[in-house]
Amino acid sequence: MDAFGSIARTSMGYIRDRKITEVLASKPFTLSAEMIPPRNGEQMQVTVERLDKVVASGVDFLSVTKGAGGSLRGGSLPIAQTIKDHFERPCIAHFTCRDLTPQDIENQLIDHHYFGVRNILALRGDPPMGSEVWEPKDGGYSYAHELISQIVKLNSGEYIPRKGFKTGDRESTDFCIGAAVYPEHPDLNERLSFAKIKFDRGAEFGITQMLFDPDPFHKLCDQLASNGISAPILPGLRILRSKAQAKVMTERFGCSVPDWYVKRLPDTHQAGVVDPSVLEPFMLLIEKLKQMGAPGAHIFVLSDVELCGLAMKHLRESYQ
Repeated sequence: MDAFGSIARTSMGYIRDRKITEVLASKPFTLSAEMIPPRNGEQMQVTVERLDKVVASGVDFLSVTKGAGGSLRGGSLPIAQTIKDHFERPCIAHFTCRDLTPQDIENQLIDHHYFGVRNILALRGDPPMGSEVWEPKDGGYSYAHELISQIVKLNSGEYIPRKGFKTGDRESTDFCIGAAVYPEHPDLNERLSFAKIKFDRGAEFGITQMLFDPDPFHKLCDQLASNGISAPILPGLRILRSKAQAKVMTERFGCSVPDWYVKRLPDTHQAGVVDPSVLEPFMLLIEKLKQMGAPGAHIFVLSDVELCGLAMKHLRESYQ
């Protein structure tokens, strides 16, 4: 039995995850963390040790990324299953449709279904590193909302027809579908339209790109609400450790970092050194987001396990 008291098991014995929408509805402000799989060939034990520390910090649920930009990182599904079965926390598995046909997608989603992984963050995926042109695979999808539509069909028991086989009655999946949301997408109209179509097609919750400025988050949530969309949207956050790192986030990723945040950071940071002072502007950011109606804080851990653990401790004391 997990902390939420609702773990069930599949016919093969795997724990069937609690839906993220249920977790979000169960408390006024959730704490969650996003983990990355090890690079192919690296020891899994390092990831398990990091998971152990993050879970001990008191997270309500976790997510596991998919290798981006052609990076060689497998393991998203087994790590998601480890989180829910061994650590007994709900988990979101990132799922990208880049380089997959609908048939590939169905096969891989059924793997998730049979392993009891119910929470899917439906993503298009990035082009390979160094490529500036997006080209879908022949017969594949160009947009995440197409992937969302296919998951919705599976949830209704609608599978891809196969010539010569009767469809019959087949088991419906029960995925809880999440979508990526981009409050700082450069085109103002596309910010809204890209998010809206994902929720219109069936996404039930959202997680934003990495952000440090609460104002674009608030504006996009208001726009979605004005268009009849009330799905919970979690701000995706990372703890900045220095002014130099803030500059990198702006230049490399296009994330705006407000002056009030930058002024509270040290000029530089030393690798491997945990500086608790950097939590002060991070906690202020979260307070602003909470006042704007954010349902929780979703922290991108990367390798900052100790710092994230301290942040979770402060957040638990403040909000839970």
